[in-house]
Amino acid sequence: MSALDLARWQFGITTVYHFIFVPLTIGLSFLVAGMQAAWVRTGNDRYRRMTKFWGKLFLINFAMGVATGIVQEFQFGMNWSDYSTFVGDIFGAPLAIEGLLAFFLESTFLGLWIFGWDKLPKKLHLATIWLAAIGTVLSAYFILAANSWMQHPVGSIVNPATGRAELKDFGAVLTNSTAVGAFAHTITACFLTAGMFVVGISAWQLRRQRNADVFRPSMKLALVTVLIASLGVIVTGDLQARLMTEQQPMKMAAAEALYDTVAPASFSLFTIGSLDGSQEKFSIRVPGVLSFMATGKFDGRVEGINNLQAQEQQAYGPGEYRPDVPVTYWTFRLMIGFGFLCLLISLVGLWLFRRGRIPRARWFFPVATAGLALPFLANSVGWIFTEMGRQPWSVFGVLKTASSVSPTVPASSVLTSLIVFTLLYGVLAVVDGVLMVRYAKAGPPPPEAPSEDTETDEPRPAAFAY
Repeated sequence: MSALDLARWQFGITTVYHFIFVPLTIGLSFLVAGMQAAWVRTGNDRYRRMTKFWGKLFLINFAMGVATGIVQEFQFGMNWSDYSTFVGDIFGAPLAIEGLLAFFLESTFLGLWIFGWDKLPKKLHLATIWLAAIGTVLSAYFILAANSWMQHPVGSIVNPATGRAELKDFGAVLTNSTAVGAFAHTITACFLTAGMFVVGISAWQLRRQRNADVFRPSMKLALVTVLIASLGVIVTGDLQARLMTEQQPMKMAAAEALYDTVAPASFSLFTIGSLDGSQEKFSIRVPGVLSFMATGKFDGRVEGINNLQAQEQQAYGPGEYRPDVPVTYWTFRLMIGFGFLCLLISLVGLWLFRRGRIPRARWFFPVATAGLALPFLANSVGWIFTEMGRQPWSVFGVLKTASSVSPTVPASSVLTSLIVFTLLYGVLAVVDGVLMVRYAKAGPPPPEAPSEDTETDEPRPAAFAY
């Protein structure tokens, strides 16, 4: 394998692994903040127990996300130096703001939240977790703005004298329509991920008849979250599909294995193509659905892969401008399929709650526990679809991936770092899994003995409890 292939494999492995933790961190931070707000408002001790239990799992996930995210920046300099040279003026700005503003905000106030229990006033302590949650959202936006510029470069020009992209309008980068669409879709997916995480662990505990006073309200809150987030993912995904049709029509055509331009265009439920991905052999299609997804009209015209290949050769010169069609096609479908399964689980779960059959409907618990994996799979294949569908471009229409790799780094060096990072991430996966399972099994802290006033500084009288 060439240095380019190895560098792509390395970045793909580390990015997908890192993105396992990011959506859960964002979504779970808000759920934990909401639980603590309920405790502060009502004084009900079960909300404190919910906050501490889910907060502990949130912190483990946050730590792993930070550890795996640090590697991403190093790869730009190691394996993608030509890319860094070309886009540094633009790509570096949102990443710098994310590090200096958003990450400092979330890490600082998260530290205050961790060490502020029983030391800060309740409402001030509550504010720290809300500020940390807001920091995670800001962090996500700046990173997505950087990535969206690669998908749809705006607010910049390429200087022919230096051969580098130069920033001309930072506001245009931050308000990029691709960034706004990606942010809305990603944040709703984050809440979907956190909701299914809480549903799965709550179901596991309820199946064993443990702490129903904590896990029954946790599951109900999470099921409502999953339902709302699933609908949000569908709406924002539809908007993103139309943006993609305008900005990256080849990605949309590859996502549907649509080889020839048609109007109206049907949605492919299942397609078999030739080994080289150049033509369709067999497919099962739903008439008009692809036209609606791409254009908002059931009779809309959608460009096919072969037509777009000819157009891009004319615009950018000879070359292969088709992405890996089988990968793009199936990751798109798996992303949608996993998302709809999450929606189905939430609907069934809420129906069972309404009928008073939770925790009596024990058949639902293993289904819900297994469903915990669905949003993580959807996030992973969705990210693969987003990045693989853009190929052969690292910056769409401006810089090819083949021109982005470090020219002086040999394949042997990239292979060494690929093996080291993969093994390291494998060890971290085991550590994360062991910690998550251990603390998920341990359950919430015991109920707290009632006190008359937790805010006073007066010494408390001696008491005996058991």
